[in-house]
Amino acid sequence: MSAPPRHLVLWLPDWPVRAALGAPPGDEPVAVVQANTVVACSASARAQGVRRGQRRRLAQTNSPGLRILHADPLQEQRMFLPVLRLLEELVPGIQPLRPGLIALRARGASRYYGGEEHAARHLIETLAEHSHPASRAGVADGLFTAEQAARLADPVRVVDQGESRAFLAPLPVQILGDEQITALLTKLGVRTLADFATLEVSHVRDRLGERGVRLHDLAAGADSRPLIPQAPEPQLAREIVFDSPLAQAEQVAFAVRQTADAVTAGLAELSQVCTEVRIDLTDDDGGVSSRAWMHPTSFEASDLIDRVRWQLEGIASTFADTERAGAGILEVRITPTRVDDSTHHQPGLFGQGPEQRLHHAVSRVQALLGHRGVVTPQVTGGRRLAERQLFRPWGDKTPHLRDAALPWPGSLPSPLPSEVFAPPLPASVTAADGTAPSVNERGALSAPPVQIEDAGVLSWAGPWPLRERTWDADHARSAQRFQIVDDSQRAWLVLWEGGSWWIEGRYR
Repeated sequence: MSAPPRHLVLWLPDWPVRAALGAPPGDEPVAVVQANTVVACSASARAQGVRRGQRRRLAQTNSPGLRILHADPLQEQRMFLPVLRLLEELVPGIQPLRPGLIALRARGASRYYGGEEHAARHLIETLAEHSHPASRAGVADGLFTAEQAARLADPVRVVDQGESRAFLAPLPVQILGDEQITALLTKLGVRTLADFATLEVSHVRDRLGERGVRLHDLAAGADSRPLIPQAPEPQLAREIVFDSPLAQAEQVAFAVRQTADAVTAGLAELSQVCTEVRIDLTDDDGGVSSRAWMHPTSFEASDLIDRVRWQLEGIASTFADTERAGAGILEVRITPTRVDDSTHHQPGLFGQGPEQRLHHAVSRVQALLGHRGVVTPQVTGGRRLAERQLFRPWGDKTPHLRDAALPWPGSLPSPLPSEVFAPPLPASVTAADGTAPSVNERGALSAPPVQIEDAGVLSWAGPWPLRERTWDADHARSAQRFQIVDDSQRAWLVLWEGGSWWIEGRYR
């Protein structure tokens, strides 16, 4: 039987924190949260008791000075692209498992660099030279084992061939990543991978099915996942270096025309078009402005020239009062980062003029205001109106964290208010005796409302209960919704919550 293939995994710890900060985390405790749960934290935060999977409130209790950042998967991917390109220049066939984690076959790299450990150390040193310190590497027979070796490395851990099972034996079953199965195993007294690996495969299949058998194989060091290397992208990037710095945006835009034509021509030879591009501008002070641009259809050469011009105008407005205000541009590099088959982007019978003009105008405004300066609204899931609003940057494809198609008990049915107040505004609602009516625990109103703000109440309806997280005493919320029409024919959506009245929205 042939020996199993060796794998090398590189791990850049706390990548979500690095991507959110835009730089390596310092001594400040930082945590990245998603849905009020910590998904990543810095080393200083861990030293104060912050852990992945903790609720936000518990993490802030453990570390009162904790800086909270929200997870941005798209930003993590954008920040990780330069790392992939750097490694692709050193070793062929890399496979990004997720932002911050990369795998490759160890055989070729070990032959070139004189051994598995030497190859791993060379890659780590190269990453450190390019502002990615504290990277770790693991080498083992399978991807799963190599990843665990990387997480336990200091900074390199090589698991000898055939020793995967012994290496994995003392590790807890939670590293298998399946909460449902690992919770059941823990209840049964199976707490380490060694305990799990000693179980009979037939018993595991009967109780846990094929998914359990797969995890059983991982615990025994028999990781059979094939490593599919990432095919190297064609050399589609083009750059131009000027003999002397150019200070005017129009001068640079005119000079890059041939470069933009070369990019689109190279794509056309492969029957492809570009839907996302990165433009890097290097000035004579050594500063680099890098910006990713997206297009609703595909980039033409003229579109690329426009993006260069807009990016330069954005730089001029951003650094107008700084030392970089007079810096000239020495180099322009255009790199297609996302391509598609050209047959998917043929123009319609009557063209696409209005859409193109709209994208042209909005992208220019975005170039001046920044990536999040122009946003588009979307409706997402939630019970409160403010939760159902999602604003994503123009050109981004932000994944929905809350599916609007799910049944959200207590959510307001259509028609929805045309104006939403986030956060809700304090409201003055009074009864006939001049006091504010209240709602008891059974949803009974103490007295009908007769005035809201400075207007009389023409009609009202409600209450409709709104209860959230009743199973969690620390985060439970309870409110009552009402619809009120005043004598000026204005319709309001109001809340009774926490002993006060609030305006959540207004109908027009």
